[in-house]
Amino acid sequence: MPLKFYTCQLLPNFIYNHSMKNEAQKFYAVIDLKSFYASVECVERGLDPFKADLVVADDSRGNGSVCLAVSPALRAKGVKNRCRLFEIPKAIKFIIAPPRMQFYIDYAAKIYEIYLKYVSKDDIYVYSIDEAFIDLTSYVKFYNTDAKSIAKKIMDEILKTTGVTATCGMGTNLYLAKIALDILAKHSDDGIAFLDEQLYKERLWTHQPLDDFWRIGKQTRLKLEKHGIFCMKDIANAPRRLLEKFFGVDAYITIDHANGIEPTTIADIKAYKPSTKSYFSSEILPRDYERCEAVVVLKEMADRLALRMINKEVMASGITINIKFADKLEPHQRASVRFKTPTNVSSMLMSSAEELLLNKIKNVGLIRQISISANDVVKESLAHSSLFEDDTKEKAVLKSLNLIKEKFGKNSVLRAIDLLPEATGQDRNKKIGGHKSGE
Repeated sequence: MPLKFYTCQLLPNFIYNHSMKNEAQKFYAVIDLKSFYASVECVERGLDPFKADLVVADDSRGNGSVCLAVSPALRAKGVKNRCRLFEIPKAIKFIIAPPRMQFYIDYAAKIYEIYLKYVSKDDIYVYSIDEAFIDLTSYVKFYNTDAKSIAKKIMDEILKTTGVTATCGMGTNLYLAKIALDILAKHSDDGIAFLDEQLYKERLWTHQPLDDFWRIGKQTRLKLEKHGIFCMKDIANAPRRLLEKFFGVDAYITIDHANGIEPTTIADIKAYKPSTKSYFSSEILPRDYERCEAVVVLKEMADRLALRMINKEVMASGITINIKFADKLEPHQRASVRFKTPTNVSSMLMSSAEELLLNKIKNVGLIRQISISANDVVKESLAHSSLFEDDTKEKAVLKSLNLIKEKFGKNSVLRAIDLLPEATGQDRNKKIGGHKSGE
C-alpha cells in the first residue's frame, strides 16, 4: 500500500463544537515539540526558550557547524533553523549547547509516556523524535469531549512535566493535520490549528509559496512556476501528464493532496510491510575530501553495514552509493552493483563499494557527502548461497566482533583502516544519528 501522508497539522477553536458531533468523522492530531533540542537545553539551564538566545551545535567543527536547533527566541529574531554558526548576526550574543542526542531521546521517551496516558500505542505513529501523529477519533466519545480539548490536555501536560512547549495540527485526515501544523499552527494564539477539506480550500488552496507544503521542495516549486503552477489549486487543475513529468508515480498522490484528500490511516501505516527492505547509511564529511580519502570512509561505512546485517541475519542482493560534491552546482552521482548471490560479508561489500567509487563515479572534484545502501535485503535462511564461495570463517569472525562491540563498545575492536587520518569511523561510533550522544 503506498503511503501518501507522512505529516500532520493543527486546529483553531471555532470548528470543534460543530464538526465533532459527527461520529463518523475522523480526527487526527500531530503534536510537534517546538524547537525540541534547543528547548530541552534551555530547560536544563533554567532558561525560558522564548527569551534565551541558544543554539544546539557542535562548535568543535568550527564556525561552519550546522545548528541542529535554535531557540524560539532566536527564531523570532530571524535566525533560521539549520543555519550555520557564522550565519547568525554578530550583534546577537547567544549560548552554544553541544548536542546530547541520547539525552534528547530520553526526553522524547518521557513525552511518549505522556501520550500513552491518554491514548493507546495503536493510535500513535511516531514520525520523528519531536513529532507524533495521534488518531483521536475514538477518544472523543470515550472522554465525552472534543478532539481539541484532548490535544490541549496532552500539550499542557507536556509543558508541565518537561518544560517543553508543543504545537498541534489537527485535521480530518493525516495530510490535513500535517498542513495545519506546518502552515497555520504557528500563527494561532493557542498553538493549535485545524483543517478539513472545505477549510483547506478556503484558507490554503491559493497559498504561496508551494514549498510551504509537505513533499514539495524549492527546486520542484521553481520548476512548477515555470509552467504557471503557483498554488495547490493550480496543481489540482493542471494536466495529468505535466504532473507525471514532475512527480512520476507520485503524481496522483500529489493530486489527492492538492484537493486535501488522504485515505491512509495510522492503522494502514502500522500494517504496511514493504516488499523489499534496504539498509542505509549516510555521512557528511568533516571537510572536503579527495576521492582517495573518500574511499577510506566509504569502506568504513560498508564494513559497518555488513556488521549490521550479520547482526540481523540478513543479506543484501546489491549495494548503491550516492556521492555529493563540495561544489553544490555539481549534481550528485549514483552507482549500483547487483551481486550474483546475496551477501553480508564485509570484504565483499567493502571491495564492491570501492569499485563503484573509483570506476563508476565520474571524477568531478572534492566530495562532501557519501551515502551507501544495501538493497533488496533478504533473510539469510531464504538466500541461496554460492557453491563456489566459502565465507563461513569470515562470518564467524564478524559475529564474534559484534558480540565484543555490544559488550565493550563499538570502538573496542578496530580495523587498521579506522586508524588512518581521514577515517571517521571512531568518531562516528561515539555519535547517534551523526551527532554527539552527550555520553
